[in-house]
Amino acid sequence: MKKWSVTQNLTFKEQLESGIRYFDLRVSSKPGEVEKEIYFIHGLFGIRVWDGLMEINSFLLQHPGEVIFLDFNHFYAMDDSHHQYLISKILKAFGSKLCPVQPVEKVTLQYLWELKQQVLIFYHYPLYQDYSFLWPGNKMPAPWANTTNVHKLLQFLETTLGERSQYGTFHVSQAILTPRVKTIARHLIRGLKNTLVHRNLPMILNWVKTQKPGVMGVNIITSDFVELVDFAATVIALNNLLLEGDRPVTKS
Repeated sequence: MKKWSVTQNLTFKEQLESGIRYFDLRVSSKPGEVEKEIYFIHGLFGIRVWDGLMEINSFLLQHPGEVIFLDFNHFYAMDDSHHQYLISKILKAFGSKLCPVQPVEKVTLQYLWELKQQVLIFYHYPLYQDYSFLWPGNKMPAPWANTTNVHKLLQFLETTLGERSQYGTFHVSQAILTPRVKTIARHLIRGLKNTLVHRNLPMILNWVKTQKPGVMGVNIITSDFVELVDFAATVIALNNLLLEGDRPVTKS
């Protein structure tokens, strides 16, 4: 099942170094474990969350101008005490680097640089209300296509971008194909990367290249196995379109 659970081959450090700045995170305790600990999870348990946070913080210390988004959106086998433990670890890891909740329009890079804030935490659990540095999940909507068909996925991404009307939130375009049970059963040995991702990622990347960023355009784009194509560089290059929009039109 590991071939169907793993969605990225790169570590946090390697993803950050390649240009990734948003992470979709699912976490869980281990039922029956005596010592309270929280782990990343996606079908199978991954590394301890604390170890991942330390890896991310190490990168931020070396790159004080970089800003990242950590979206904790699925929790398993966790009660309020587990959440309080996890939140305490987040605070311990990042401290003053955490950006408190405020109007999204205010959070420019210049604003964050001036305050030396580098991390925005989105927390899809009611306890976020008790902490000023936990952004509510509704500030990071991420519509999910839930399809194995790349054409349906791209149509879904276009439709949800067209319906994007919540000014005052971020927006995630999940350029991700989701296997069904029968897909896994038919291709158990091949795994997610070889069955769905490898052959469809170039088409997804071509869609990314046609996008325009902005209030009603793409904001954050996610994909599995980002190292298979020049994904991060392609997404980052879209920022040049924003810069071009600020330049006066000249005629020759």
